[in-house]
Amino acid sequence: MRKIIGIGVAAAASALLLAGCSGGTSSEETAGGSAELVIWTDAEREQAISDAAAAFEEETGASITLVQKNFEDLRNDFIAQVPTGEGPDITVGSHDWLGALVAAGVVDTIDLGDKASEFESVALEAMTYDGQLYALPYSLETVALVQNVDLVGAEAPATWDDMIQRGLSAGTERPFVINTAGETGDGYTMYGFQTSFGAPVFVQDDTGSYTNEVGMGGAGGEAFAQWLHANGSAGTGYLSTTIDYDINNELFASGKAPYTVQGPWAISSFPDVDLAVNPIPSAGGEPAAPFVGVQGFYLSSQSKNALLAQEFLVNYLGTEDAQRALYDADPRIPAWSTLAEEVASDPIIAGFLASSQNGVPMPSIPEMGSVWDFWNAAEAQIVNGADPVGTWTQMITDLEGTLAG
Repeated sequence: MRKIIGIGVAAAASALLLAGCSGGTSSEETAGGSAELVIWTDAEREQAISDAAAAFEEETGASITLVQKNFEDLRNDFIAQVPTGEGPDITVGSHDWLGALVAAGVVDTIDLGDKASEFESVALEAMTYDGQLYALPYSLETVALVQNVDLVGAEAPATWDDMIQRGLSAGTERPFVINTAGETGDGYTMYGFQTSFGAPVFVQDDTGSYTNEVGMGGAGGEAFAQWLHANGSAGTGYLSTTIDYDINNELFASGKAPYTVQGPWAISSFPDVDLAVNPIPSAGGEPAAPFVGVQGFYLSSQSKNALLAQEFLVNYLGTEDAQRALYDADPRIPAWSTLAEEVASDPIIAGFLASSQNGVPMPSIPEMGSVWDFWNAAEAQIVNGADPVGTWTQMITDLEGTLAG
């Protein structure tokens, strides 16, 4: 149910309307003199946003123009067009764009006020940069432990060793399978195990924002590297660079492995398996914290109707009805907590939600773009039998050198 706008924002929004301000960097004054907001969206979210826009138009007298674009084009187009005055007031987007958007100066902060308590904390953390909130979140996604109930039951294993023992007892070809993207390596999927050794990719400050300090070095990172080696080709063989995404899913779907780590996007690949989804078990003694991806709505730094845009974000998209419509249009884990709890009546969704609540946002800082090649390659080499500590330490040195340069 829509909450009443605060008096200060309402008065400012009314003043904008009475003044007939133009809407956004690409908006124009309408024939009736009311303000216009321009919103970029993709096809999946367009109808849900349109429904919220209709209520906003009726209640404020402003108009909203929706521009449908391919999702993969949104970030680059936003960065290119906002400074020229041709961009939107609001765009839908992913949280891992945030560092680039802030660096380009194209996004503004938003204030959720009391509404902040309605959202999952990891979603707000993901949309926060240098202690400032830059977007209204609406959905989450992460990986979790997916298991074959017929082979190992639905109970969550307590640890990696517990999971492996149960997998061995199932008598399958493999006790566990995980995608390594073949020889490429896949630090994203493996990250829950890595964090259980206390080796985050970057250090977070007290606000939850990522710094550019690499956190994967030291004793925690070395212990994780030794674990990779012990479970790779030179050890148990539970981790293998012969496993890419498709092979991983085929082994699990065919019952040749009772456990895997996957995201909700893969569930449709297992139509004949009775599934349970649980948080990733710890391998290193600390909680396993996988990456969480968040999607939401950004406010342009060049919006000429910033207060109106903030009003639409907080009091029209930031409602349970609007968040439900967005979920119905594109069923991802809701960032709105009560809705997340509601849809978690589905045990599959509940498992991914629990995993996300253990998780951390994937870093949105620009430095993250330099990490993947070094990180993935080092993991693949260690799984293939390379010296674990030497390979990992060299990866950290090379990465820090690149970031310093």
